Amino acid sequence: MPFELQVALRYLLAKRRQVFISVISLVSTLGVTVGVMALVIALALMTGLQGELQARILGSSAHVFVYKPSGITDYHAEVQKLSTVPGVIGAAPAVVGKAMISGLSNGFIEVKGIDARLESGVTDLGHAMTDGSLAGLTPATDDDLAGIVLGKDLASDIGAKVGDTVRVTTPNGSLSPMGVMPRQRRLKVAGLFRMGLYQVDSLSGFVDLDTGMMLAGTDRVAHIEVKVANVYDAPRIADQIAEQFGQNYVTQDWTDINQQLYSALLLEKIGMGIGIGLIVAVAALNIVASLILLVMEKTRDIAILKTMGASARSIMLIFFLQGTIIGVIGTIIGATAGAVAAYFLDRYRVISIPGDVYQVSYLPFRLLPGDFIAVVIGAVLVCVLATLYPSRQAARLDPAQALRYE
Repeated sequence: MPFELQVALRYLLAKRRQVFISVISLVSTLGVTVGVMALVIALALMTGLQGELQARILGSSAHVFVYKPSGITDYHAEVQKLSTVPGVIGAAPAVVGKAMISGLSNGFIEVKGIDARLESGVTDLGHAMTDGSLAGLTPATDDDLAGIVLGKDLASDIGAKVGDTVRVTTPNGSLSPMGVMPRQRRLKVAGLFRMGLYQVDSLSGFVDLDTGMMLAGTDRVAHIEVKVANVYDAPRIADQIAEQFGQNYVTQDWTDINQQLYSALLLEKIGMGIGIGLIVAVAALNIVASLILLVMEKTRDIAILKTMGASARSIMLIFFLQGTIIGVIGTIIGATAGAVAAYFLDRYRVISIPGDVYQVSYLPFRLLPGDFIAVVIGAVLVCVLATLYPSRQAARLDPAQALRYE
């Protein structure tokens, strides 16, 4: 074992007479451990929350929205045309409108008219069905009512279940001697779904495309929704569609629609990282304090080592290694504990939160390898930098001055 490392370890594991120094070293190590653990958990929380919201948002809506100012009359041709764009894996028509829905009680709903056969290629609606099916949207005979599938929270609010009849009233009405009369339609609840996003589960309902156009008072499809293979290619593919098919096509991608949400999440992640990163800085200051106290305690030992031939570089390296050992041990323990805690907190969904406020019902934790490595390297680097000043002060100690009064 190198001479400098042997002395550094001996100082860390002080004997009974210097137990105070060992306690300070232990407290410094615990400070680094707590700081690194808190930083790892915080980054895992913000990454998990952002990823969970993104997965649920993208699962309940398309990646790219394609509009035509004059409307879309033949959506089959448009779907076929858009499917030829590289990167596009699904396309489906949609008509969206606001309405009031009445069951045992009243509520507001965003009605979306869809082609059930094509919708499964764009959103996760088919997999999100908890009761009933999308097949019930289209009436079997002319005498049957058209169907509607409701978000589970919305159905609970209005007291509706599968098989019940609800009334949907839209502001797009027809002109009569009494003025504009709202358009009403009785629909049969064909199924319930849960997307996992409270805003969708509590406000949305899906009907077949013909019913949606009737409720919206139009004979044309509002837009085509497109799903792409790589969600991060959506902005590029949206621009490519507009360029390839001309100015009659107006596109919008999911990053534009949810830009404010993701900007807020990113800002919170940065702010939380900076705030908890200061804990690591405080822990590094504890290392500085412990090494300064150790230098003061070991002044006589340093002087004797120098008179025996130890160089200033060796003395500096002794205290440098001691601070580095404290930082490395604290970082390894803290990073490991943080990663394990984040795994179990996410695996067992320990922390529950109100879904109507935060869009998700529990706090998800997802630790990215890049974040983990960055925390470990950053914490070790801060601890190493904290050892430089006390190490240099120890190396500059004059043996004659230190032993004058011994």
